[in-house]
Amino acid sequence: MDDLGMMPLMTALVAAVAIAAIAYAIMYPYISSDRIKDKRVANVRESGTKKAIPRTAAEVAANRKKQVAESLKEIENRQKAQKKVSLRLKLVQAGLDIEPKYFWIASAASASVFAVIAAGLAPASAAVFRPLFMIAGAFVGGFGVPRFVLAKLIARRQKKFLDELANSIDVIVRGVKSGMPLNECFGVIAKEAPEPISSEFREAIEQQRIGVSLSESLERMTHRVPVPEVKFLAIVIAIQQQSGGNLAEALSNLSGVLRDRLKMAMKVKALSSEAKASAGILGCLPPGVMTMVYMSSPHYLQPLFDTRTGNFFILGGLLWMVTGIMVMRKMINFKF
Repeated sequence: MDDLGMMPLMTALVAAVAIAAIAYAIMYPYISSDRIKDKRVANVRESGTKKAIPRTAAEVAANRKKQVAESLKEIENRQKAQKKVSLRLKLVQAGLDIEPKYFWIASAASASVFAVIAAGLAPASAAVFRPLFMIAGAFVGGFGVPRFVLAKLIARRQKKFLDELANSIDVIVRGVKSGMPLNECFGVIAKEAPEPISSEFREAIEQQRIGVSLSESLERMTHRVPVPEVKFLAIVIAIQQQSGGNLAEALSNLSGVLRDRLKMAMKVKALSSEAKASAGILGCLPPGVMTMVYMSSPHYLQPLFDTRTGNFFILGGLLWMVTGIMVMRKMINFKF
């Protein structure tokens, strides 16, 4: 009886093993490394066949330009990630002739003022959270506002520099064509060009007087004015000094490129002005309406300031406003 009772179990076990063996035999080519290897070999052969298809010279040149542009962009991004700009250099880029300690003193004063303002604006119902308001105000006033102002000063100075750079390069071109040395052309720009062009070229001349080479002085100028146009100028002059060639023609071409870039920037600004105006109106509308309603009927909005639920509503609205403004800013800022 025991042998007869074990027969169904043994039969089921043998059947399961047989089914598993058949399934493994069927699935083995798909899960084995040989299958993966065959796929890789086929992909390599297919890509080689595609590469063997003859292409026109224009396609080859376009592909090469794309690869070079991608390589240069990758190198530039890598250099930006590795290079950290110090506070002293940022002050120089902004045109501020002060020590970093004075910047930190001004930041501390701004933090104190914003902390007092935040404490004064804190609602009476949220007196427990008043220290948090003061800490947030001190953080914004100490780290946010001073660095924001510094970034605006740097951007304004760079814009002034770029507006006159093409005209300064034209002065160099005319001077070189008339037989003037490059240093004397720099001297003319340092005397007659507006700020900050004159101060930057004056600094380059003074560095050359103490033994710094022209290419090195221009390289230092790219640190003080970190814009691509200045890098173009430094590269053109450095290549001309190393390999020779017609400097006037090279600088004339560079001047044309800079003017085209400036025209493109103005065109982009004109095309995006409507979107910027719409973003400004949408950003100012909610706080503006809230201010007018509060001035006309203060009791209508009083629960927003006196109750915990109203405070959370204000906080949520501010977060949504900041999110929307950042999204709109990302949509209307163009890179070219």
